[in-house]
Amino acid sequence: MTSNILEKIESLPPLPKTIIEIEEFRKKYEKEASELLLIIEKDALIISTLLKISNSAMFGFRSKVETPGRAINLLGINFTISIAIGGTVQNLLNTNLEPYSISSDDFMRASNLSSTLTSLWLSRVDVDLKDEILLPALLQEAGKFILADIITSEQKTDEFKAMIASGSSLANAEKEIVGLTTSEITAKIFRHWKLSENLIDLIEFVDDIPKCAEDKKQKAQILDVIKTVCSISNPLSDESVAKAIEKATKYGLDVKTLEKAIETLQDRLLDE
Repeated sequence: MTSNILEKIESLPPLPKTIIEIEEFRKKYEKEASELLLIIEKDALIISTLLKISNSAMFGFRSKVETPGRAINLLGINFTISIAIGGTVQNLLNTNLEPYSISSDDFMRASNLSSTLTSLWLSRVDVDLKDEILLPALLQEAGKFILADIITSEQKTDEFKAMIASGSSLANAEKEIVGLTTSEITAKIFRHWKLSENLIDLIEFVDDIPKCAEDKKQKAQILDVIKTVCSISNPLSDESVAKAIEKATKYGLDVKTLEKAIETLQDRLLDE
């Protein structure tokens, strides 16, 4: 089945020119909001996604965000980059997520909650770390689109769902049924698209942290915690939060700040 996955990845369409420009912009040491605005104004899908997300309850802005320029000013350059790349990647990969019992909208909501939680949590811990984690937090589950396609085409959906129902983790069920986990496939997709190696390195071993390089391990642990809180099937549920707090405690992360960030995000979502 691994060869099928590689074939699907190789057949993916190339990244749009706008995303290539944004990725080059992302690598710059000095970034100007005006330059980012010039890039994203060329892409109607990015503008639509950016404004839709900016006006969602998870940010809690007091007035409606009507222009991409204002969205960049409110969200910040790095958050805007994450939304632009994340929305485009999902659009390119978009397929039926039936094996996971969710829709594409459910997936995008969980992804956006992940990046918002990252910002709320890590901005109180380390701003540079927050900026580095934002994009992988949003993108780390992208491999599920390829996995869902493979599971469906191989007629393994019922078997996969039965494993989940019996208590298996998603990563274990993916490994058992397909042979690779989401984090491994996401890394392969991003290598195919020639995205930055640092982004790939942070994502690749989130589902198997003992294999992660020592200098990347804490960041992978943070991504694991964020993915657990914002589980694609049940984001911010009591069960998801409890599992995440347990992991954060085991990893030695800042649990009190995480709990405060989760509480803030949950309060905002009450207005939805």
